[in-house]
Parts: sequence; structure tokens; C-alpha cells
Amino acid sequence: MNLKQIIHQILQDKDGNFSLREAIALIYVLMSIIAWVSQQFFGMPVPEYMFYSFISMIGAAAFGYSLERKSGKE
Repeated sequence: MNLKQIIHQILQDKDGNFSLREAIALIYVLMSIIAWVSQQFFGMPVPEYMFYSFISMIGAAAFGYSLERKSGKE
């Protein structure tokens, strides 16, 4: 599998279509990692509320995915 296929697979919903919710969750995961690295290795303080908001949005996306049902069109 190449990188393009992996990213496409990560960004699709349960029906196999591109999902904006999955894209936003991936962006928040990347932002959380960048914030952690900047705080740990470069000494740049990240406000605690920003970290909690990133994690809350990731949790909301995961919760939304768990509630999602397949459309039945297979």
C-alpha cells in the first residue's frame, strides 16, 4: 500500500465515502501532536485549554463515528 491509499482509507466513513468529519479529526490529531512536540522539545507553551479542546474534538469525532450506521447501499 502506498501513502495515498492509506490516507484515503483513513478518511473514509463506514460506507467507504470521503468524510469531512474524519478529515477534521485527522487535522486535530496532527495539531495535538505538533502542540505536544513544540511544548516538549522547543519549550513553546501551549495553553491547557487548547490541548483539551483538541482532545475533545477528537473524542467527538470518534463518538460520531461510533454512532454512524451503514446506509444499506452495498
